[in-house]
Amino acid sequence: MNPETIKQLSEIQTNLKAPKGQFNKFGNYKYRSCEDILTAVKLLLKGDEVIVVEDEVVLVGDRYYIKATAKFLCSHGCVSATAFARESLDKKGMDSAQITGSASSYARKYALNGLLAIDDTKDADTHDNRNQQPNVKKQCFDLVRKITNNGQDAEAIKEIKDTLNIPGNIGEFLDNNKSLNKVLEVLKDLDR
Repeated sequence: MNPETIKQLSEIQTNLKAPKGQFNKFGNYKYRSCEDILTAVKLLLKGDEVIVVEDEVVLVGDRYYIKATAKFLCSHGCVSATAFARESLDKKGMDSAQITGSASSYARKYALNGLLAIDDTKDADTHDNRNQQPNVKKQCFDLVRKITNNGQDAEAIKEIKDTLNIPGNIGEFLDNNKSLNKVLEVLKDLDR
């Protein structure tokens, strides 16, 4: 690779600010889409610099994958990154074109992430929910305090469990205990 190409790409990687412009109401998290990344990177491209994203359908065994390649091109050369996404066998409410489109968007996003050095490990759509746990704890504390002021222990336990989808060990605790003071003790232990 040409050092000048790497230098130009590195400048874009360093200055890129790709905000999480989308919100998933079901999962209650923000995320960035392929379009968000492309909108942000276009602002940094100079003169002969171009970002190109291409898709290819690849059959591996009996499953189809979308292979997306993101390329940074300039007069000095090209740098590329590739990502794969598998088409789901079935997604309720989606026809086959939508399933392919969804896999394409996902693969394109991660090819761009690789090319532009975007770290999505803290994003909710990576299924790494450890970073969301403090938010769940805060919601739980707030809900417990709100409902205990009204003296509705049994209803509070059910609402906490149903609303926050609390992880197994806490959920089991809630199933076996009716005292919100005990719930608060467990949550305080988790906060340490």
